[in-house]
Formats: sequence, C-alpha cells, structure tokens
Amino acid sequence: MILGQHLLIECHGQHASLDSKALSTLLHEAALAGGATVLFQHFHKFGDEGGVTGVLILAESHITVHTWPEYAYAAFDIFMCGEARPKDAAAVIAARFPTAQVEIKTVDRASPAHPTTPGLAPYQQHRFSATTHSSET
Repeated sequence: MILGQHLLIECHGQHASLDSKALSTLLHEAALAGGATVLFQHFHKFGDEGGVTGVLILAESHITVHTWPEYAYAAFDIFMCGEARPKDAAAVIAARFPTAQVEIKTVDRASPAHPTTPGLAPYQQHRFSATTHSSET
C-alpha cells in the first residue's frame, strides 16, 4: 500500500541563487499547488556568500531545500502523503527557471506489511527540459 510519494529534485542553474525570502515564496507556492497545508517554516543562510537551507513542515509531511550557489546547485525534497499532489508541487519548482537543468526522482513510500500496487514501479525518474515548462512572470 502506497502511503506517500517522496520526490528528490536536482536543480542546476538559477535556483541556487535564490535568497531565503525567494525560496520561502517558491516552497509556499509549491505546497499550495500540491494541495498541502503549511504548519511551520524555518530558513537558515550560511554566511554572506553561502547557501540556504530551508524547510516547510506540512500537515502532509515536508518540503526542504539546500542550495550551493558556488556550484549553481539546489536540492529540493518533497514528501507528501494522503490526497496531496507532490508532482504538482515539483512542477512549480521546476518551472521557476525554464533554462535550469532539473531532474526529478520519485520514490513511492509504502507500508512493508502491504505490497505496493501491482504495475507501479517503486522508483521513477523524470527529466524536465525548458520546453516542458512555462516561465512565470
């Protein structure tokens, strides 16, 4: 029985240059798109030139981000249970910068006491390109 989905989002490009406020806004937009309820947030910046680590605690689980601007790399993590739509949340993050290189890995989280739904792969990988997303203005 699948209890939730865990998405790992690898972003190479502009996502890594976002500051705490912009990342908070992006994660809140993603949570809203996924039908999730934000309970708490915390963001931490590492020094003047360093990256940001942030988390939204959701009623449905969490969304996190870790950025390394010096490597133009940002790692996002979305875990949602219930009726939430983590792939919709991930699409918001991926679409923010259409020229960024974005890779999304999906893992179904399932109860070990109940087998996964027949026909569903436990791990799926998606690649998004600039042509599959529209830019927000």
